[in-house]
Amino acid sequence: MEKPVIGFIGLGLMGGNMAECLQKNGYELNVIDRSPEAVAATTARGATEAGSAKELAEKSDIVMLCLTTSDVVESLIYGDEGILAGIKEGAVVIDYGTSIPASTRKIGADLAAKGAGMIDAPLGRTPAHAKDGLLNIMAAGDLETFEKVKPVLEVQGENVFHLGALGAGHVTKLINNFMGMTTACTMSQAFAVAERAGVDRQQLFDIMSAGPSNSPFMQFCKNYAVDGVSDLGFSIANANKDVGYFLQMVEDMGTRAPIAEGTSANLQAAFDAGMGNGNVPEIFDYFLKLQK
Repeated sequence: MEKPVIGFIGLGLMGGNMAECLQKNGYELNVIDRSPEAVAATTARGATEAGSAKELAEKSDIVMLCLTTSDVVESLIYGDEGILAGIKEGAVVIDYGTSIPASTRKIGADLAAKGAGMIDAPLGRTPAHAKDGLLNIMAAGDLETFEKVKPVLEVQGENVFHLGALGAGHVTKLINNFMGMTTACTMSQAFAVAERAGVDRQQLFDIMSAGPSNSPFMQFCKNYAVDGVSDLGFSIANANKDVGYFLQMVEDMGTRAPIAEGTSANLQAAFDAGMGNGNVPEIFDYFLKLQK
């Protein structure tokens, strides 16, 4: 069976490796990115640079987005030169980013009005996994559309989950990131309190990791707070954005998430202190210096 032509927008560290994986597996790509270097890397392997999102959509069977925010996604969907203006009937848009579910559902409805489908498919694992096609993919959307793009998703992901109706992937990702970032902030503050109380941070880790509190996030936080190694690879700025999206999502549901509000307040404070580019466990430094 002839492989679909892929349009890929967003060739950052994750997206660039995902595009490379597709190219290694014989897929034809049309690409857009703000970085000339990122575009050059894909075109050197045979991709074609599109002049606009509309042009990319016109020439592609599947449009993949690996972008930073819902606002950026919407800016590329709508407008005279946007994806919606060029999308083909029967084409599918896949949003791999972490977006607001209400925005995803709105875009999906607008695409459906033009005979196109949408899948939200946020990702787990790292850019290294992306290059080798070993991502975890949390896909959602109507089953017929999912089955249409599943063969391509399985090229990019070792574990491909179908979670239900459109938006369920982004809901799941936001819940996951709320849990993970809350754990990381909590553990980082625990190490900071131990330091200020004169308790050895390595001993605290040894005791806590021997019990049910042990987790990969605890290890990441220990790596920074005890060993000075910042290896989580997820920035305070990104965490702040995602927990903010989680809060917006629960507000849209007519409820509140007080624990997430606390996590968000701490991430925002660290961001405001100029720490946005640091990895999340580096919030330990903020907690260590915190005064009444």
